[in-house]
Amino acid sequence: MARYRREMRDRWLALRLSLAGRQHQYPEILALRRFTTHFGVDCVIDVGANAGQYATTLRRDVGFGGTILSFEPNPAVFAKLQKRAAGDPRWHVYNIALSDADGTATFNIAAADQFSSLNVPVAETDAIFQSRTAVTRTVEVETRRLSSFWPELAAQHGVATPFLKMDTQGHDRSVCAGAGDALSLMAGVQTELAVRPLYAGATGYREMIELMATAGFSPNAFFANNKGHFPLLVEMDGLFVRDSLLKERGEVVTA
Repeated sequence: MARYRREMRDRWLALRLSLAGRQHQYPEILALRRFTTHFGVDCVIDVGANAGQYATTLRRDVGFGGTILSFEPNPAVFAKLQKRAAGDPRWHVYNIALSDADGTATFNIAAADQFSSLNVPVAETDAIFQSRTAVTRTVEVETRRLSSFWPELAAQHGVATPFLKMDTQGHDRSVCAGAGDALSLMAGVQTELAVRPLYAGATGYREMIELMATAGFSPNAFFANNKGHFPLLVEMDGLFVRDSLLKERGEVVTA
C-alpha cells in the first residue's frame, strides 16, 4: 500500500509539473525528495537563491519542512526573496554573497537577473545566452565565507544534518573553498556542472566532479537544468553525498 501511494504521488507530481511547463524539473525533485528524506536533512543552505524559486520548490514539491537559509546578494532581487519568505518562520534570508573571502566584491547584474554573478560572462557564447548574461550594471556586495558564518548559523537554528545547494553562475568552486571544514559537515551538496561554461573562471564539470571527490563526496544523481537548448547540453546539476555519512550508516556499496 505504501508503494502504491508513493507511485500515485509521483504520477500526480509529474502531471502537475507538466501542466505548469516544468516537466524538466521532475528528476531533480524526485532526487531531492528521496535524498532529504533518506538522510534526514534538517537544513538546506540555499546559495544563489535569486527570488526564492529553489526554496519554494523544496516546500511545495519536495515536501521539505526543515530550515532553509537563503543567500542572495542582488539587492533588488533580495527584496523579492525577503517578501516571499516572510510568511515562513523556518525560511531565513541573507543579503550576502557566499564566497572564498570575508569582505566586499563587485557583483555583475545581468539583463536576466538569474544570470547575475560575481564572475563575468564569457565573451563568446550562444546568442540565446548573450542577451541574458549581458551585464547591465554592477553593485558592491558583502561577501562571507561559510566557514566563518556557519558556527553562528548552526547554533542559532539547531542544525544537525545540513545540505548545501549552490547556484552561483560560475562561482560554486569559490563557495566550496570558503566553506572550509564546514563542507565536511554537509550530508550532501548540489552544485552546477558546466559543460559549456558561460562565465570566465567557471569550473568545468569534470573538474567540479573531481573537486567533490577530493572533498569526500560521491555522485548521487545528475540532471540537466536547462531546457530548450537542444542539441548540445549546456549545464547539469550534480547531487553528491558525503562518503563518511554512507560509512556511518553502513551504506557503502563496493564494486
